[in-house]
Amino acid sequence: MSRQHQILELARKKGIIRAVDVETAGISRNYLYRMYKKGLLEKIAVGLYTLPEAPVTANLSLAEVSKRLPHAVVCLISALSYHEITTQIPYEIWLTIPRGSWRPDVGYPPVNLTYVSGPAYSFGIQEHIINGVAVKIYNPAKTVADCFKFRNKVGLDVAIEALREAWRSNKVTMDELVEAAAIDRVSKIICPYLEAIV
Repeated sequence: MSRQHQILELARKKGIIRAVDVETAGISRNYLYRMYKKGLLEKIAVGLYTLPEAPVTANLSLAEVSKRLPHAVVCLISALSYHEITTQIPYEIWLTIPRGSWRPDVGYPPVNLTYVSGPAYSFGIQEHIINGVAVKIYNPAKTVADCFKFRNKVGLDVAIEALREAWRSNKVTMDELVEAAAIDRVSKIICPYLEAIV
């Protein structure tokens, strides 16, 4: 199999590829640029390539960011939007990364970072495949609890709306919300709102 065919297979399998993916397969990164110039690959961002016929989805930017920052987890407004439990439209990608991590330099799409550690980072992570890329996104209960934890950043009205919509659409259970609130240490804050919606 030629190097170009190997790269095309890799792009079919992974959805979005980077130079490191190609080099891991034992192929020079120079092939990416050559294939892009020939029209065999499409450059969707600096260092990110996909097949020209790859579908463009509403969540493509989540896949792009996840490919660049595999340890990041989609959170807050972006996660609410993905789970369809908000009327907010994110104009940037909201991400959580482990406390103490280096601040990533991502020019586009714009990102809004939060830093947490321990269970507040690792609890409630789900993996969703978007354009062939595994994207880490907090589940609805953890996302709602995070909105209360970061209410000064997203707004209390957004947190309350997320709680109501998640409950109304049956995307969370009371047990899931209570557990997520305990992990985020916002049980006392969220409790009156939980009692109001039940």
